[in-house]
Amino acid sequence: MSQGISQAELNPTLVRGLAFVAALGGLLFGYDTAVISGAVGAIDHNFILPRGLPETSAASLSGWAISCALLGCVIGAALAGPMSQKIGRRGGLMVSAVLFILSSAGSAYPEFGFLGIGGEGPEALTSFILYRILGGIGIGVASMLSPLYIAEIAPPKQRGQLVTYQQVAIVVGMTLVYFVNWFIASQGDDQWVLSTGWRFMLLSAALPAALFLGLLLLVPETPRWLVMKGRMDEARDVLARLTNEAEARVVLKEIDESLHERTGKLFAFGALVVFVGIMLSVFQQFIGINAVLYYAPLMFQNMGASTDSALLQTIIVGVANIVFTLVALVTVDRWGRKPLLILGGVVMAISMLSLGFLFNSHNVGTAALVAVVAYIAGFALSWGPVVWVLLAEIFPNPIKGKAMAIAVAMQWIANLFVSWSFKVLDGNSALNAMFNHGFSYWIYGVMSILAALFVWRFVPETKGHSLEAIQHLWMEKPQDHSSSEAASKASTANAL
Repeated sequence: MSQGISQAELNPTLVRGLAFVAALGGLLFGYDTAVISGAVGAIDHNFILPRGLPETSAASLSGWAISCALLGCVIGAALAGPMSQKIGRRGGLMVSAVLFILSSAGSAYPEFGFLGIGGEGPEALTSFILYRILGGIGIGVASMLSPLYIAEIAPPKQRGQLVTYQQVAIVVGMTLVYFVNWFIASQGDDQWVLSTGWRFMLLSAALPAALFLGLLLLVPETPRWLVMKGRMDEARDVLARLTNEAEARVVLKEIDESLHERTGKLFAFGALVVFVGIMLSVFQQFIGINAVLYYAPLMFQNMGASTDSALLQTIIVGVANIVFTLVALVTVDRWGRKPLLILGGVVMAISMLSLGFLFNSHNVGTAALVAVVAYIAGFALSWGPVVWVLLAEIFPNPIKGKAMAIAVAMQWIANLFVSWSFKVLDGNSALNAMFNHGFSYWIYGVMSILAALFVWRFVPETKGHSLEAIQHLWMEKPQDHSSSEAASKASTANAL
């Protein structure tokens, strides 16, 4: 069997260009997720405090306004599968870009209302929340379709690196928006930021979204989706641009055969592949990454750091995230997916358990910062990028859209649960009396161990395999793990 587009016949400039455009969906993912951080004070000032609510109710409403986009992320991820099957991977990404633009403009000026819903002053909060949920839907769609698009146009030996562009873009988007928010805030005093500056922060997301939409008009649909829709001539043209006519015919035949081997029903290849995808998504969140990233300043303040020192330490964490995500660009296709996930799980487990011990012993300081940076490095090198790579490649072609949508939706649900539960656990006086704010980190350490064990037992190595070869791994009986491993090794040998 052919192993997809061969390295010798590849048009590397075009492939990397297409991957770069698709990865901009990840940049918007990171940008839109983090842009709200600069507007938290303004949201409270303009929409929450004027209501005169009791302290607990005000805090709850403020938290909902800030985090409501996560609900949209769940909806968007669930819709992305059927949407991408119907209008294509490129079409779905274009929809996400439009949603980003509408959300950024609407949340910046919610007084204009959302489909007739809204009002002036504090009453504009409802339309603000609806626009943030709309942006969350865009994030959910892009979070699934960006890596899927890249995986479907990438050659097997570079697929891991190219899909990792998505994670690099997410991290860059988060970092970029911190600088954008700082720049906008520096244009006036605190009162100006509360009255006007916050609008420019939220509106700024429309610029990269418009760029993304414009570039998507220039890229083709993926050949696998075109074959799925019976548009063979268009698929052949795209493959010929990526490689050459002779290679295109071979790959086209392989794709066509893979789409007709089983039906498109979700469990056509057994429940194991769907289970693996869901658990990879859930473990990626249950190891605590977003609790650490979202609440890093609070975590460092709990260690005894001043506000300024906590922000500086948070920047150090952000830099470590970028650096080790860039390292993953090299390692994901050299070391393989499975070894990286196991190594990352071990590093994160040691880091989180150490952090929990340091909190419990009241011995925080430099050692705690080292533990956090080591945890971030372990995640950025493994579970951050590699899970997206695996989700984009492990599902067989006939069920890819449905299965990936379910897995990514579960990832956002797990994200929402972890983000909520951290505040509950960290604010529990009984737990704090026993663990001194360290209980959550013990849990994340244990989850990291379980994640590594899960990968060791259930996840096959996919490095260097074509998407069609990976599909054949799941055609073995689920209980015959040794046969699947043997098939994986044989497929790797064929790819070399």
